[in-house]
Amino acid sequence: MAASTLHIVFNSSAAAGLRDALRQAGRDERVVGLSDCLSFGPINPPDPELRRRWVEDELGYTGWEEVVGEATSFWSEALSISSRRVAWLSGRSTQEYAGFLEWLWRLGEEPVEVVDLSDVMVAGNGTGPTKPHPAISLAMLPPHTILENELFDRTETLTAVLRARYRELWGRLRTENAPLRVLSEGELVSAPLSFFDPLLLSCATSEWQKAARVVGEALSDFWETSVFQTDDLVLCARVRALAGAGGLEFRGNLSDIQNSELRLPISRARHD
Repeated sequence: MAASTLHIVFNSSAAAGLRDALRQAGRDERVVGLSDCLSFGPINPPDPELRRRWVEDELGYTGWEEVVGEATSFWSEALSISSRRVAWLSGRSTQEYAGFLEWLWRLGEEPVEVVDLSDVMVAGNGTGPTKPHPAISLAMLPPHTILENELFDRTETLTAVLRARYRELWGRLRTENAPLRVLSEGELVSAPLSFFDPLLLSCATSEWQKAARVVGEALSDFWETSVFQTDDLVLCARVRALAGAGGLEFRGNLSDIQNSELRLPISRARHD
């Protein structure tokens, strides 16, 4: 690859890991990463300030200003002229998939190459071979895994047919403009904000346990299915909503999930 190659990724952790892998490989190439997560919140339009207000109102998080600034910088760089663009995506990660679709929507018909990790199996842990497993997300791959599995060699030119399918999908999701986008049978679909409530309730018991454990068990369910649906920001917000509506009993301040506790209401636990 030439030094003018620009790698576009849709997770800030993924960007850091990819930069490290490029450095270790002695490759002088740029990486830009999107810290905003377009699997939740408004996307029609995905205006940064509109999304900041939505995150504050619906998820109760007031630190989104930093993400707004980073996202503005990302879009400027990711859509800039470059002799070669390589976009990394995974259909197993809602954040990476949704971010890629919005970027492709804005890019128009400009040429691009992709590294699609959706069905890629990786092995190796830096010291020796391991059992192959789904890559799931670039953000989950340490630099040595990227290098050992020669992922830089998996670039493919995005075909006109696939570009059209991606644009049709994102156009539909933009029109629906739902609170969430989740993966169902391998495709991104719109979902209500309450989508993860049944999962969270299934992770709670009649005994008091830390809120962090309930959220952690919900996240573990994603790993078991090799699909990363959402992060703890959404799940923590839904835990607070369920507690506020009486679906869960709580003690402590749920804004601090490490030092607060949850349990199923006694009536519900007896019924279950």
